[in-house]
Amino acid sequence: MNFIQTRGCDAVKPKSVTFSQAILSPIASFGGLYVPERLPELGAEFLNRHLNSSYKELASDMLNRFEIDIDKGVIEEALNLYDKFDDSKNPVPVIKVKENLYVSELYHGPTRAFKDMALQPFGVVLSSIAQKNNENYLILAATSGDTGPAALETFKNRANVRVACLYPDGGTSDVQRLQMVTEDAKNLKVIGINGVFDDAQNALKKLLASPEFNHALKEKNVLLSAANSVNFGRIIFQIIYHIHSYLELVRQSAISMGEKVYLNVPSGNFGNALGGYYAWKMGLPVEKIIISSNENNVLTKLIKTGKYDLRNSKVVSTTSPAMDILKSSNVERVLYDLFGDKRTKELMENLESENVYELTSEELATLRECFDADFCSGDEGKKYIKDTFENDGYLMDPHTATCFKAYETCSNPEIKTIVYSTAEWTKFSPVIANALTGEMDAEDIVALESISKTAKLEIPSMIKGLFSKKIAQDIIIEKEDIEKEILKFL
Repeated sequence: MNFIQTRGCDAVKPKSVTFSQAILSPIASFGGLYVPERLPELGAEFLNRHLNSSYKELASDMLNRFEIDIDKGVIEEALNLYDKFDDSKNPVPVIKVKENLYVSELYHGPTRAFKDMALQPFGVVLSSIAQKNNENYLILAATSGDTGPAALETFKNRANVRVACLYPDGGTSDVQRLQMVTEDAKNLKVIGINGVFDDAQNALKKLLASPEFNHALKEKNVLLSAANSVNFGRIIFQIIYHIHSYLELVRQSAISMGEKVYLNVPSGNFGNALGGYYAWKMGLPVEKIIISSNENNVLTKLIKTGKYDLRNSKVVSTTSPAMDILKSSNVERVLYDLFGDKRTKELMENLESENVYELTSEELATLRECFDADFCSGDEGKKYIKDTFENDGYLMDPHTATCFKAYETCSNPEIKTIVYSTAEWTKFSPVIANALTGEMDAEDIVALESISKTAKLEIPSMIKGLFSKKIAQDIIIEKEDIEKEILKFL
């Protein structure tokens, strides 16, 4: 299967590319993104076939339906990394929390966040392509807290690959920061910037599209790619767990095959929601996708009003920092799917030049057939954390908590809801400790121990060990110096 471009073709880049070409060079014509030329159909026959399949068997068959140009041995090696998750037989447990609400836990990998689901196999695939082509790649990653640790973990010490990871200083949890700055592999560079996630992501996109930067890399015999969800190599692995989660509800006799469900997704850069949207378009029985946001609620406004307006917006620091994002890159892929490349180019260019775009009433109606949305404040989120722990015995992180507000306001309670939990409680322990006991401003290690005692849960060794590891990467720079710092690293 080939991949085409969300904003049309500029006659410089090819009209269509292979999967491997799309993931090696993820920015398309006019600054757009790559999307599959068609989505494979996964109807009742596919779902029934995999009712008793393992996660890896399901993933392998779904990837095969995309007809990607990756050797089967590489795909098998990539998917075998799921064996290293907490439960090799079930890397994504789906837990009943309320009568019609189930939580799909996506955080049981090495960095305790959902980005491992896509980035663990993605690292194998990209490194293998680079080696096969005898090429060297610089992988850029911009992170609001979870992409960075997962990208560094999957690419460390891999052949033909180096990684430069950008994160907003003070914009992640302490655990997330420690996961990055304690990485000491020689092919990894971690760079803190004085700014917010959008600054890091804007710098990443600018560098990916910069002829001068690409030329400077070429002189060093280095090519450029990205680990963010602008790269479809991330998205393709994010489709799988939505299908798996649905099948888990069937296996648990919570629903019958063919029964529709809500997918309730905490959304920052929209890649997780896009994976669910594609799964729906491919045949998964879905009633609607519910987008859950924090106080940075541009997505709620888009889905409620049709207007994406950043003109008077600044990123607000919240208790769910991985969602402290204003420009959600993957919305563009939905716009393309619904309205085509010409309209997508018009909308995205308006956002880039005027910081705003607005859908027509007909376009908004089309969007709302697929999506609904609400946002949750930090105080509301902490109340959901406390109430759900005390009443239902379930402990969740603040990003997952945002979904409980949207569950109440956006869904029919008679229809089952799958909430996607994107991070383990250990990643945001001060917020959770405050929610459970009221303690204020506790350091992460103190909060972790407090929650461990209160909830009778062990702190995973990969988290507890961070606090005794040596800091290996301590650079904090101005955002204007990012390009110079990366070239210095190379």
